[in-house]
Amino acid sequence: MAPATIPGTAVERLAHHLFDGAAREPMADELAVWLTRSPRFRAFVEAHRDKIRKKLRGATDAEARRDVRAELGAAHLLLADRRIDLAFEAYGSGKVGPDFTVSFRGERSFNLEVTRSRRAPEASADGGPLLPKLRQLPPSVPNALLVAIEAGDAEEFDVAALTRALRARADARDEEFLASRGFDGTRGFYQRYLRLGAVLVWCESATGGARASLWTNASARIPVPERAARACLLRLRDG
Repeated sequence: MAPATIPGTAVERLAHHLFDGAAREPMADELAVWLTRSPRFRAFVEAHRDKIRKKLRGATDAEARRDVRAELGAAHLLLADRRIDLAFEAYGSGKVGPDFTVSFRGERSFNLEVTRSRRAPEASADGGPLLPKLRQLPPSVPNALLVAIEAGDAEEFDVAALTRALRARADARDEEFLASRGFDGTRGFYQRYLRLGAVLVWCESATGGARASLWTNASARIPVPERAARACLLRLRDG
């Protein structure tokens, strides 16, 4: 969409700040449209403008910029529900921790880490994008993971199958596999795995709309509030 369709100097100034010094691309115009259409998203971006600008400047290749786009796109959709509020990098910019803390009216807050699957599902026998993200989940709070996938992978990306495969390797004490991915054996894996309450899988469509699914971890020590998770699921589907 052409920048000429985006009214208002406030949006223009904010978009200029975010992308100043970063590679200009269609994402810049897309983000400006999101800012224009959603006052809540614009307020969120304004509040975290320097953190977002730093992320954009650090995204030095196309894949990294698509990762940032997934984070901002998810925030844009979730904030369309007025019962949802987001804090960005509440554990500190640059620190290992989830991207968002989600507050849903009347429910306990939970962390939401956003990632993007870069590999075909058939190449994900080692847990795909799930395993590395377990190490970013803090204890004593509900945690969820949002995985953005490509349209062609929607049918094959099976979270239940991925988690079963991971647990099977841990239960078989595949120490070499776990150590190579930063876990201290089976115990270290389960300490992290039991922090994961839910996984949202989000697949955008080039023709409009989106597909999304929700997997919940029945073994999680602290579950993600069901009403809040369902509200997030509906917003991702509406995107």
